[in-house]
Amino acid sequence: MANTTSPIGPPDASLIPRYSGIATFARLPRLEDVASADIVIVGVPFDSGVSYRPGARFGPAHVREASRMLRPYNAVQDVEPFARQQVADAGDIAANPFNITEAVGQIQEGAAALSADGQRLITIGGDHTIALPLLRVVAERHGPVAVLHFDAHLDTWDTYFGAPITHGTPFRRASEEGLIDLNASLHVGIRGPLYARDDLRDDKRLGFAIIASHEFETEGLAVAIERMLTRLGDRPVYLSVDIDVLDPAHAPGTGTPEAGGMTSRELLAMIRALRAVNLVGADIVEVAPAYDHAQLTAVAASHVAYEILSAMTPSAELPGTAAST
Repeated sequence: MANTTSPIGPPDASLIPRYSGIATFARLPRLEDVASADIVIVGVPFDSGVSYRPGARFGPAHVREASRMLRPYNAVQDVEPFARQQVADAGDIAANPFNITEAVGQIQEGAAALSADGQRLITIGGDHTIALPLLRVVAERHGPVAVLHFDAHLDTWDTYFGAPITHGTPFRRASEEGLIDLNASLHVGIRGPLYARDDLRDDKRLGFAIIASHEFETEGLAVAIERMLTRLGDRPVYLSVDIDVLDPAHAPGTGTPEAGGMTSRELLAMIRALRAVNLVGADIVEVAPAYDHAQLTAVAASHVAYEILSAMTPSAELPGTAAST
């Protein structure tokens, strides 16, 4: 959807201090009606699918609070994401914390309503369970999408204690439902012990390639970016970022931390490279404030969201390049 009105961005920080007011993402306008929006930020405070430390239900509020510090011009990507498109914070999608099946339906319904006019969603969780209903909505519009998944964990397991939908199973269910492009999807940052060697065989069968965390040491960031872009190609791409892809030194506030992760600088660089792809939606999940320190995790997550938003922003025309009339 092309928004033809002048975008309403954050208030001028030289007139209204960034620490004042009710927290929305980057101090954006809070809109119930998102018909005029190009990109919608939405929270999903749901963590009933976790298998270890709970608390990601408080992630959306924590990330919004940290995002107060974001400024309107992204110097690295050379874009003004709030000036080139209408971005709005739509608040949270309510989901039943006692019934995962019902919650998944509620998330899917809410995301479909918010993107009904072609809006792209950047969703803040919440645990990784939410990726399944979000992918259902995206695939309904675009068909099977390339999934770019940053995470310490595969999240392609079959069941936990007999439960088919948890934060460790969304991409298996999505692959089984035909939501994922089996020739273009990719995990980045995988590390830590697995349950068995079969985990990797299953994952490959479900359509994923892997850039493991330890490969950054041997190959470097530039090679990882090249491999990522080659794998994704020109397909519609859905980006899913579990904040535990970062080393716990950068993101301690998460439910299942693993040693030996990416740095925030590496993650942000890879996201910036996504300006070259057709990015149709994204989520940032598993921020658990109870384990955070000095907002380290929330600051990282808010910058991840900002770089995703910037990567979705059309570049400004250079002086003298506009078509003559």
